[in-house]
Amino acid sequence: QVQVVESGGGLVQPGGSLRLSCAASGFTFSTSVMSWYRQSPGKERERVATIAATGGTTNYAESVKGRFTISRDNAKNTVYLQMNSLKPEDTAVYYCKAVQFNLWGQGTQVTVSS
Repeated sequence: QVQVVESGGGLVQPGGSLRLSCAASGFTFSTSVMSWYRQSPGKERERVATIAATGGTTNYAESVKGRFTISRDNAKNTVYLQMNSLKPEDTAVYYCKAVQFNLWGQGTQVTVSS
């Protein structure tokens, strides 16, 4: 089955950390650029971070630079998003996308609140 499945979301206090995972199957993961997006209620979905197929190049939205890190393990068909120094405005549903295949996951909720 061709899919990407996110996990790792939850409730965290401001200043805390979470690591999201996205497990891919059914396609050649190592050839696909991967991205993380997020969407908050009433807002458009925004791209958070992108990583090249080999993992050698990454880029980030200005709002998360220096706090979030995207990485991948092609042997495990998994992409990660390490989120540090979380803020209430990071609250959103986070989605994984296999860019070349235009393939989205179902999302995982991240809530930053005291």
